[in-house]
Order: sequence, then C-alpha cells, then structure tokens
Amino acid sequence: MMFDSSIVTTIFAEFSPLAPMIVMIIGALVMPAVFFATKRKSAVAAVMIAVIAISMLFNVLMMVDGYQADYAGLFAYDAFAGVMILLFQIVAFFTALVSVSSSETTRMHYGAFNALLLAATTGMMFVATASDLITIFLGIELASITSYVLVAMKRSDPRAAEAAVKYVIFGGLSTALTLYGLSMLYGVAGTTNIEDIAIALSTQDFSWAFGIAMITMIAGFGFKIAAVPFHAWAPDVYEGAATPVTMFLGTGSKKVGFVALFKIFLVIFVAASSTAAFATEELQYIFAIIAAITMTVGNVVAISQNNIKRMLAYSSIAQAGYILIVMAVMSEYALASGMFHMFTHVFMKGGAFLIVGALITVGIGEKISDYQGLAKRAPFIAFAMTLFLFSLAGIPPLAGFTSKLFLFSSAIYDGGVMTQWVWLAFVAVLNSAISLYYYTRVVKAMYIEKGANAERIKIPKTFTAAIVTCVVFVIILGLFPQLIMDFCADAAAVLFG
Repeated sequence: MMFDSSIVTTIFAEFSPLAPMIVMIIGALVMPAVFFATKRKSAVAAVMIAVIAISMLFNVLMMVDGYQADYAGLFAYDAFAGVMILLFQIVAFFTALVSVSSSETTRMHYGAFNALLLAATTGMMFVATASDLITIFLGIELASITSYVLVAMKRSDPRAAEAAVKYVIFGGLSTALTLYGLSMLYGVAGTTNIEDIAIALSTQDFSWAFGIAMITMIAGFGFKIAAVPFHAWAPDVYEGAATPVTMFLGTGSKKVGFVALFKIFLVIFVAASSTAAFATEELQYIFAIIAAITMTVGNVVAISQNNIKRMLAYSSIAQAGYILIVMAVMSEYALASGMFHMFTHVFMKGGAFLIVGALITVGIGEKISDYQGLAKRAPFIAFAMTLFLFSLAGIPPLAGFTSKLFLFSSAIYDGGVMTQWVWLAFVAVLNSAISLYYYTRVVKAMYIEKGANAERIKIPKTFTAAIVTCVVFVIILGLFPQLIMDFCADAAAVLFG
C-alpha cells in the first residue's frame, strides 16, 4: 500500500495557521515519555530544543513568505502573529537551554517541567494568533495555569511555595476581572469576534456596561503585565521561582498581556475611534497615567532592593510602564516601537536573569553584595551584566537605547507633528535616568568593591552560550535596529490596516 502524500498536504493546508503551535503541543505530550525512557536531563533538553527549533523554523518561513491565513474564525496568522510568536519561541528556547544546567531545576521532574514550559509557550502563541475574545482568554489561561505550576516546582525552597500561592491568588483575581470584562463586551457588541466588535461599537452610544467592561479588562490585563497598582505579585514570584522560570515569566509571560491589550484595545478602539462609545482620547489618558505611575513606582522602589532578583522584578515593572506608552499614543509607529522594545527587553533583561541563574548554579547568592569582586572572578560575566544593565538604562549605542529612542519619540512626534504626550516622554526619560542609579550599584559591586572570595568561577556551557547570544543581540540590535524593526513595522500595519 503506497503512502498518499496528498493527505499530509491537505492536513497541513487545513491547519497551517496553527502549524507552529501544533509542533509545540506534540512536544509537550512526548516530553514526560522521553524523560521516563531516558532518565536523563540532557536527552530531554535535546528533544525540547529540537521541538522549539522546528516550531521556530515553521514560523520564520511563514513570516518571510508573508503567509496569511485564518482558521475557523478563531485564529489568524499574519505578520503581527508571526513576530509575537517568534518572541515567545526565543524566550522558550533560552529557558530550555539553561534549565538543563541550572541547580534550581535539579529536584524538579524534568519531563513535566519541559512539558509545562511548552504548554505555557503554546498558550502565548495562541494569544498572538487569536482573532476572537474566547481564544484570547483560553490562550491567556493556558499560559497562566502552567506558569503557576512552574513557579511551585522549586520544591526545595519554601519561598517558591509562598510565591506560587500568591501568584494563584492574584492570577485568579485577574482571570475573574478579565472574564467579566470580556463577557460585558460580548453583551454590548453581541459577538466575540474582535473585528466584528469594532464594527458594532462604531454605531453605538456610551453605556455603563461598556464602561464596566473597559475598567475590568484594564484591571485584569494590568495584573498580567504587572502594571501599578496591580503589580504586588511580581517581586515575590520573581524571587521565589527558579531563575530560568523567572526569566521565562519576566521576558515572555508578561508580554502576553500586552499582546491581548494590543489586539483588543487597538483594533477595537482605533478602528472605531471616530464614533466609538468610549472616546479614544479619554482611554489614552487612562493608559498614560497608568504608564507614568508604573514606570515611576518600579524605578523608585527598585532603588531600595538588596536582592538582585527583586531589583530586576521592579525594573521589569518599570519596563512595563515604558511599553504602556504604546497604549497612550495609539499610533502605528508607537506600536512598532513598542514591539521592538519588547524584543530588546528579551535579550537585555533575559540576559541579566541568565547571569543571575548561572551564578546561583555555581554557588553565588542573590544579594547584590554577593556580586562584590565578580569582575576578577568571572570577567566576561561581569562585562555581560554591565552591558545588559546599561542597555536597560538606555545607554547608547546598545539595544535598549535604540528601542527607547523609538518608543519615547513616538510620544513626542506623530507624522512630524508634536503630540500631546510630550510630558509622558519626559517622565519616561527621567525614569530612565533614575534606573541608572540602581543599575550602577551592581556594576560598582562587581568592579570596585572587593569580595571575600577571589577564586575563579566556571560557568556552565549552556549558560555561557545563552549569555553570549544575548550580548551579541544587545549590540547588534542597538547598531542595526532595522533587522527587527522592519518586521515590527509590518506587524503594526496589520492592526492599523
């Protein structure tokens, strides 16, 4: 009996918009079996990386080809989906690469750990491709529930159990608010399709149901992105979780909330801005105020932190405030700039967490004082950490400077005309200056202060490879931003098209 290749072709043609996610789902299902069959972390990690690489290959080929397709009116693959999926895949790749060498994953069931990691990434990818409120919610919940378990898997540390409980409680509240807002929005528009909602709202007047939907959705997604005042969970969770998981949450999971914000608020309210029930300008001011408060609280509180994971957690809160500039400005250029900053954030903040995880693995503590004399014990690691921190602060010519330049300038000029958001750009610049203070505390500890131990440190090879990759991209994206910015511009055009 001959194999009929047309069957494969037909199946792929039917499910091609979901091809990158299907690969990840299959990988998640086989991970426990691989672990039971081999009992080796290295074998599981090799299969895990291969799964992510195959999924990434599908996605990149689809991006380069300009592929667009819809599946059942629930998912749509386009330039925006492709760029966001690539971001999530990069985060998952780094997490899988270093977790095999991390001392913090030693007591975890490694097959379950990788299965949960793939499932969480799949949820994020579903949100990136979702064209319906239902699929957005399901994708967010898939990513969230698996993240709760990933945080709790560090059984050797009681802080992880505490962090997981807090994460579940805050996550449950976030879910309730989000679902309530989505249901109210469905009641007002009579549909769950995002584009159809935009059309329906453009012909309606303001209603209290619509106002409640906006408030609860902003609060619900605010928890996901750790925007002030919905940020209280982030420092404890980042500190308690295993560092590879912390990196995954800080650079990947939080971005899901932004993707949902972009898809719902930008598509619905920019498309219906002329006659929408809720004036777009009023909504912009709400986001502008949240952005300003978030970046300020994140940076100011970070100054007093002595634990480097908590310091980086508050830094991530501040970074969320910067990205929220997109929601205040609501322009195509602002969205492209915000997406570019999300990419640079993966490499600079992800690189910083990679170094923290590598040092924990070789016995270095989490306090900033534990980094004293690191420049002599591990010169490259100290150099890389300095590079990442200065990039986060926006020092030229690193990637963080370039992405902040694009993002902040979007709040100043729109098509060559000065906007009303100049004050927000000023607040962002001022906060970047504040952040430089607490970043230099770490640099000072590494290069100026003397440590109690002068013995050289040997970093695991997987950590070194991941850190080197982040260093390269932090430099390259700072000097040649168009490598990613062009894709981000194409993605932004989809939502504003």
